Parts: sequence; structure tokens; C-alpha cells
Amino acid sequence: MVIVGLGNPGKQYARTRHNVGFMVAEALAREGSGTWAADELARTCRIRIGDARVLLVEPLTFMNNSGIAVQSLVAATQLDPRDLLVIFDDLNLPFGRIRIREQGSAGGHHGLESIIELLQTDEILRMRMGIGEDLIPAEKSDFVLSDFPPEKQTDLNAMIIKAGDAVKSILSSGVSKTMAIFNA
Repeated sequence: MVIVGLGNPGKQYARTRHNVGFMVAEALAREGSGTWAADELARTCRIRIGDARVLLVEPLTFMNNSGIAVQSLVAATQLDPRDLLVIFDDLNLPFGRIRIREQGSAGGHHGLESIIELLQTDEILRMRMGIGEDLIPAEKSDFVLSDFPPEKQTDLNAMIIKAGDAVKSILSSGVSKTMAIFNA
């Protein structure tokens, strides 16, 4: 399986709400004792999760152009897009919740939109990570590009662990069973 965590490259974005996909990929890499390598389009890391060989990917093309890196990877490896799991933030999902879907629209997320457009399919397994809050400013781009506040750190860590557990469940028990557990 190929797990694509979405985010923006660079230290200035590392702890932002928009980078929870990167945060999950990096947590999985640490747990799997993986080492990252980079080319001009993406950082990659090979690990094992249980019996499964997994390739973690962080596009370096910035969020709105994530499809460029993913399309290049799919073409180079002759990967079926249905073998991808894309993990990203969702402003419309309450903070801390995750939602797994096997297909569908991008739901306004430009990173997923780019991937769907360039792969020409919406049959892409995705995990949405809730970053929504009660009081979101009108300028949503400023909100998603801002760091999580310190008082949210414990809950953020719990959501990243939960996402890692969902990935492990997908690999060991399948998507349907995992959706029944984690989408509840």
C-alpha cells in the first residue's frame, strides 16, 4: 500500500493544521523506524506495518499541486490508484474526528482535488482528519495555515495516534471493517 500524507513542505508549515497528513506519515515512519529519502517531487519512506510493506509519501509540490507528485509516483510504479490511501485535513470535520471513504468528491479540499483531477478517478481511499472548530475565521486559508495552539497539542497527538491505528486496521482487517469502527 502507498500512504500519501498531504501537507506543505518547509519548517514554517510543519505544525500547521494543513499538515496533519504529513504528521501522520511522519508518526508512522518513526514507529516503523523508517528513513526518508527525497527527490524533487516527494519525500518517501519504506516501512513495514505488520505483514504489509508500505510506502509513505509526502508530496513536495505544495498542497494545491499534490496531484503532480502523486501522478508521477503512480506512473513510475504502475500503481493502481485504488492502492493509495490519501490522508489530509478537513476543515468541515470536528477537531479530532477522522472519516474514511473509498471514493467521492474532493469536498473542497484542493490537495485531494488535484489528485483526483490528475489521476482522473475519484476511486481513491482517503482519510479525512478533522481540524474544524466552532469559531473559524472568514479567511479559511489563514486558519489552515496557522499552527495548532498549544492547548490542542494533546488532542492533536491523540488524533494522530488514532489515524495510525486506522491505517493498521485497514491493512489488517480491511477498509469496510475499519470504516465501521473509525467513522462512528
